[in-house]
Amino acid sequence: MSKGKAEKGSWVFRDIPRDLMHRMKIAAAVQRKSVKQLLMDLSAAHLEEMEKKGMLPKGKG
Repeated sequence: MSKGKAEKGSWVFRDIPRDLMHRMKIAAAVQRKSVKQLLMDLSAAHLEEMEKKGMLPKGKG
């Protein structure tokens, strides 16, 4: 692995309520993002908030 590049992995989610999927697609479109990018952005923001509150150790990056 070259320096500066994070390893990537894959997740598969099952049994997501269709209403939630539909709302996420709309939210992503409104922000001109893919659903994947929206989920990554929301997840990163949530983890940062948990780190600030001391609920999680500080992440790398």
